[in-house]
Amino acid sequence: MQIKLKVFRYLPHTGKKPHYDTYEMEVDPNDRVLDVLEQVRADSDPSLGYRRSCAHGVCGSDAMRINGRNMLACKVLVKDLNSSKITVEPILGLKVLRDLIVDMDPFFEHFRSVMPYFVNDDPLPEDGKERLQSPTQRERFDDTTKCILCAACTTSCPSFWANGKYVGPAAIVNAHRFIFDSRDTAAAERLEVLNEDSGVWRCRTAFNCTEACPRDIEITKAIAEVKQVIYSGKIE
Repeated sequence: MQIKLKVFRYLPHTGKKPHYDTYEMEVDPNDRVLDVLEQVRADSDPSLGYRRSCAHGVCGSDAMRINGRNMLACKVLVKDLNSSKITVEPILGLKVLRDLIVDMDPFFEHFRSVMPYFVNDDPLPEDGKERLQSPTQRERFDDTTKCILCAACTTSCPSFWANGKYVGPAAIVNAHRFIFDSRDTAAAERLEVLNEDSGVWRCRTAFNCTEACPRDIEITKAIAEVKQVIYSGKIE
């Protein structure tokens, strides 16, 4: 299959302005976009920069815009794009460091701000075993445990583009998983952070985040549930 690959390029050390390079190449329809980028770097331009690690949709490091949509390059097959023209660009809302590589520090600062870890200083059960919960209690937050921190949701959000101080969907999703964990004791602190100007109320329910999530998390639903808890003052 013959394709025309258009890739955003920015090499700050060269002094050149951001631009696009185009590569006409033969690929297998079953190749992933990541395979195509690897082919470019191996055969045409070793200077092409992008992030990748596991290449199996688990690490989340290769999130990028492919034909205008946030996706993981390792999960998207060329044939599924239904086009011989493929445009690859960095995700939006974060500073581009080089080519398809963006500065993830602001994203992880927002993530850390919601205390994305288990908190419980109460004494352990007398039998010395782990703190237990029922399958129903675990199911309550099961969906939001699937987040891989790829930033595809946050960087597809118009509210985040408009104001980078907004904590963003990914941070709220990771707060959700602990707010609704029956064993955790720090829900009040997280809800206080999310009730600030930069918190959940900046969400405008555009659904871009849910559509962009490579793990099919119902992000907009999770955000609505957090809003409801703040509004009602109780966790159900």
